[in-house]
Amino acid sequence: MKITSLYAYQGRNIYSHKPVIKLNIELEDYYNLATKDIEGFNDGLVKSLPGLHKHNCSRGYPGGFIERLKEGTYFPHVVEHIAIELQNLLGYNVAFGRAIDGGNEKSYDVIYSYINEYAGIESGKLAMELIYSIIEKYDFDLQKELRRIKTECIKQDFGISTEMIKTEAEKRGIPITRIGKGSLIQLGYGKNGRIMQATLSDCPSCISVDTACNKDLTKMMLSDYGIPVPEGKLVKNEDELLKQCMILGYPVVVKPNFGSHGIGVSINLKTPEEVLNAYNIAKEYEDTVLVEKYIKGNHYRLLVVGNKMVAASMRIAAHVVGDGEHGIKELIELENTENTKRGEGHEKPLTKIIVDKVVEAYLAKQNINLNYIPSYGEIVHLRENDNLSTGGIAIDVTDKVHPDSIDYAISAAKIIGLDIAGIDITIQDISKSLIETGGAIIEINAAPGIRMHHFPAVGKSRNVAYEIVKHICPEDREYSIPIISVTGTNGKTTTVRMINHIIRGMNKCVGMTTTDGVYINDDCIKHGDNSGPVSARTILMDRRVEIAVFETARGGIVNKGLGYEIADVGIITNIQEDHLGIDGIYDLDQLAYVKSLVAEAVKNTGYAVLNADDEHCVKIIKNLKSKIILFSLKKDNGVIAKHIKAGGIAFYFDGNDIVLVKSKKDIKVIEVRSIPSALDGILEYNIQNALAAASGAYAAGVDLSKVRDGLSTFKSDFTDNPGRFNIYDVNGVKVIIDYGHNIDGYRCVLESLKKLKKNRLIGVIGVPGDRTDSSTLIIGEMCGNFFDKVYIKEDKDKRGRKNGEVAEVLKTGCQKGSINKTNIFIELIEDRALEMAIKSAETDDVVVAFYEDLEPFINVIQKMKSPIYKIGLIIA
Repeated sequence: MKITSLYAYQGRNIYSHKPVIKLNIELEDYYNLATKDIEGFNDGLVKSLPGLHKHNCSRGYPGGFIERLKEGTYFPHVVEHIAIELQNLLGYNVAFGRAIDGGNEKSYDVIYSYINEYAGIESGKLAMELIYSIIEKYDFDLQKELRRIKTECIKQDFGISTEMIKTEAEKRGIPITRIGKGSLIQLGYGKNGRIMQATLSDCPSCISVDTACNKDLTKMMLSDYGIPVPEGKLVKNEDELLKQCMILGYPVVVKPNFGSHGIGVSINLKTPEEVLNAYNIAKEYEDTVLVEKYIKGNHYRLLVVGNKMVAASMRIAAHVVGDGEHGIKELIELENTENTKRGEGHEKPLTKIIVDKVVEAYLAKQNINLNYIPSYGEIVHLRENDNLSTGGIAIDVTDKVHPDSIDYAISAAKIIGLDIAGIDITIQDISKSLIETGGAIIEINAAPGIRMHHFPAVGKSRNVAYEIVKHICPEDREYSIPIISVTGTNGKTTTVRMINHIIRGMNKCVGMTTTDGVYINDDCIKHGDNSGPVSARTILMDRRVEIAVFETARGGIVNKGLGYEIADVGIITNIQEDHLGIDGIYDLDQLAYVKSLVAEAVKNTGYAVLNADDEHCVKIIKNLKSKIILFSLKKDNGVIAKHIKAGGIAFYFDGNDIVLVKSKKDIKVIEVRSIPSALDGILEYNIQNALAAASGAYAAGVDLSKVRDGLSTFKSDFTDNPGRFNIYDVNGVKVIIDYGHNIDGYRCVLESLKKLKKNRLIGVIGVPGDRTDSSTLIIGEMCGNFFDKVYIKEDKDKRGRKNGEVAEVLKTGCQKGSINKTNIFIELIEDRALEMAIKSAETDDVVVAFYEDLEPFINVIQKMKSPIYKIGLIIA
């Protein structure tokens, strides 16, 4: 039994609307074994993971999975539950899982949810290792492996501040995008998106943030505005330090000028010896050292968000309480291990107490050391600075802060230029005036932690994350942009381009992804097939984009999921035979299931747009929760009629016009002869694409006049719709370039050619190597019945097939048709095949070339149309 593939879906996917891990497991010799068949397995598993007793499984009640074990279940099912339980032990509350057929009797796909991707992946691997250890009866240190995984997870998890902000944003339905593996996140999409790193927003300038980090510069600026700050000065050496201490008078504070989290800070220093020792400690962290007059009092943190103080805490330095038995070092270890609120770094509400030179020096000031055993109830403070990052705790005092301190805190944030700031104040009593009691603002933090406000040791919890999200994404402003997602077998690219063209006519900045590139308006920022989730995220992170239009292809959905949280409009153009036999998709029902995700992942207030002429699209309707718009090439479509009768919205083609039906009233949208891409009605499939585009644009709120303007100016040429029935005149020969690449795509093009005036039809045909031989034979026979002459090329995408193999299958198909077998030629290089076809053509012949890569075909046409090429022909 082994894992053959492993993938983490980061967004909505065909298995769940939440992130999941997918393991493909080959059972090998275990394929016909159940858990009850292996002696001692069930007992060994439950002993290792007693939490499995709580798993409901399909029974729907705790203990359900244990029942399944006793009855005998298959091992992929066991892997699923182990992976879930291991994540629970790591602190991640996940429960969803399933094990499904992986394509053959010895292969299964194990699907289970995750929160931390590393934890999810490693839990799957660890599940397999645990099963082996039980079966083979060898020692396995599960707890050691869990500690290893947890150590790495802590590095990858969001800190408490970021997690709190993320949670509050999600409550409001604001999509969150993690950028990289740190705490940098985007709230919202496109031009309405906002970037944050922990509590640092994208509002303040770099200068403001740098200023806040410079303690001496901050004090100078605040002092200029009359805000009380401690006297102090930067010192470069020990002589300057001691001289400045004499000027200030003891006690003093020594700290790194650019430090954070209280690291390297020593306070209430009363002698030159203490000062010199503190100076050496600070120098270990930074060359620039600040010495200040010590302000006596309690230490407070006021959190300012916008123009408001939203919370305040009194901070108490790290300390231990004696029990009369253990030394200080042991008490610290007990506190760190037994207090479940303490974790590494910002992992939990409190940070584990760290022992460093500052702690040792402060204990020495008290004439004790780490081995000292405090008496029962004796409180021993470990340091004088009170940062939570060094093990301190907080008491909420929000309702006690004097108005003077609130005003000074808000003013200080404005002076430095911060929209979110932590203002550190030292004062005897926060309820008293800062001026009257001799208090001062000590520091300003540009990215203040908010753990202390959410999880105070004493007092009321303050939901400051809510205030931050409300400030960054005000409730009266948009936080996202309209998203239109288009999928289907054929017509996706043209529909996306049509919608893009319509909206561009409204002077909107449109982000578009297609199989030929990523576009911001008319600029292609990335070439190639970009119809997957990575490209979608690229658009959604661009701060210029006002509307996003995505081509969402099958491969991306199956293998990576969606690149957005939820769309305003989801369009399915049609569902036809294509790519079957790939990625576990073997029939049209399975393909429809995959593509239905685009229609399902739509806001309740949005629209799913479906082709009422396609039976598989119609079947999807019953699963949708959003509003629905249907479109049809037939006015008398029964599904449309039923939908309209129920008060639904529909678009249909009545033989002359595209018509909108709303509130049971017909509204003419545009005459088909006014749609250039439909070639006066010859290209029926582009009428269908226009219906889809009109429906989608209307669903997104575009006025019908703008829909009409867009469709009437969108052409089937290289500029507007490259590679889709583009017509060229090459020395008197009409050449048509199209991307038909499956049975329905070929059929639509060939049916359209019947309506064109022509002499002979010459085809340049090819099929990607991932198509089944049966579909390739059908395409070949269709071409054999239709073309007078055929040149068979070979696509570069052979998918492991031998050179010429697909071409031979196509040839066999052609020979089944009515074409003269002497007019079937194989020329594997596609640009050479097109050139040969054009050379063989006579006046009024039509050459139809189906491409895989458009560029070689365009190069051939440009070359053959050039004056130099024509002169060469005359000479020859």
